[in-house]
Amino acid sequence: MSKYISVRRPWYSFLISRKVLWSCLVLLAVTIAFIILSVGLGSVRIGVLDTLLAIFGHAKDSSHEVIIYNLRMPRIVVAILVGAALAVSGAILQGMIRNPLASPDIVGISGGATLGAVLYFYYFAGTVSIHFLPIGAIIGAFVATFVIYLLAWSKGVSPLKMVLIGIGMNAAFNAITYMLLVSAPFILAQKSLTFMTGSIYGTSWKNDVLPLLPWVLILLPAAMLYARHVNVQELGDDVAAGVGSPVQKHRFVLLILAVALAGAAVAIGGAISFIGLMAPHIARRLVGPSFGGVLPCSALIGALLLLIADLIGRTVFTPLDIPAGVFTAVIGAPFFIYLLYRHRHQ
Repeated sequence: MSKYISVRRPWYSFLISRKVLWSCLVLLAVTIAFIILSVGLGSVRIGVLDTLLAIFGHAKDSSHEVIIYNLRMPRIVVAILVGAALAVSGAILQGMIRNPLASPDIVGISGGATLGAVLYFYYFAGTVSIHFLPIGAIIGAFVATFVIYLLAWSKGVSPLKMVLIGIGMNAAFNAITYMLLVSAPFILAQKSLTFMTGSIYGTSWKNDVLPLLPWVLILLPAAMLYARHVNVQELGDDVAAGVGSPVQKHRFVLLILAVALAGAAVAIGGAISFIGLMAPHIARRLVGPSFGGVLPCSALIGALLLLIADLIGRTVFTPLDIPAGVFTAVIGAPFFIYLLYRHRHQ
């Protein structure tokens, strides 16, 4: 039996590995199982059968329907969208920069988005609608990336130079953000600090799911279609240019996709760390290095990681609701140290 499934039509064709297909199906099944579990667990426990009935609009108890659709489902959908966006952004950065330690929160993209959001809190809270907060975060992400890209440019962008400048700029963005926190009124500082920790508490369909959904639905497929250019870039600039790939053009487009995904995710979920670092590495372990398989697996793994982190945060320490970013950091920090040790000679 062939390891690949080939589909050819007059206007399109694709080749997919059976291993990738089965891995994605298993991850999707696990994610659905955790969605059902997350919907039922909380301060009010709802049985699996009642949960399924409520999801499909046949709830026996009207209060269950309110709890599921108004309180838990928006939070679960946001966790899936934010986790997938951060994971795919991290996978693109790692492939483009050719550095296993690259992720939006390490190279400065998330730091710029966080600074943009905190500046919004600092200058516009109370005068401009909170619905414009995502725009502030996305602008911050693009401005930070522009600065990093400009400083790294020298007849082209060197991946090593870009990641080193990104780490330095991330430290600078964090310093400015904390300076604003110190000088801000208590209420604004508290809101900003929660945002910097990374939390999807209190999300709603109108204010969070709907603003984020178009970004993910457009950018994720675009990233999947552009995956083959990441495969070429991983061969190195000279080899990629030798096979006819416009390296700087593709690198710029890939960077725009990664920044837009990370900025949109941070705008809604806050500065949730290490999802973009861990998910691509786990995906490569499952399906190998080809980005055609890494990106969809990374999206599912990122969604699953954030879903589990949020489930733990709101159920294990009841009545407290711990931000999901705390748990991703607890897992991600040792993982980052492990990667540093593993690649210490490279």
